[in-house]
Amino acid sequence: MTDIVDVDSPLPGVFFRRPASDKPPFVETGDTVEAGQTLGLIEIMKQFASLNSPVAGTVVEILVEDGANLDPGTVVVKVRPSDG
Repeated sequence: MTDIVDVDSPLPGVFFRRPASDKPPFVETGDTVEAGQTLGLIEIMKQFASLNSPVAGTVVEILVEDGANLDPGTVVVKVRPSDG
């Protein structure tokens, strides 16, 4: 059985699920992602940092709403790693 990987915020800021208000979210529940793929953006002091998946797999849950404030260590997304 494969463990679920928690993808947490490395820094405080505001979480954005999409690159712009008129664009679709980076990922949705059920999407397949590659290691290093952007899952969202974190804004801190008008600078943006990508929140990337550490593993290839399937997004099983998105725990944070668009525009939510994050503390370091907040779990944002859960990913089930691909086998192999």
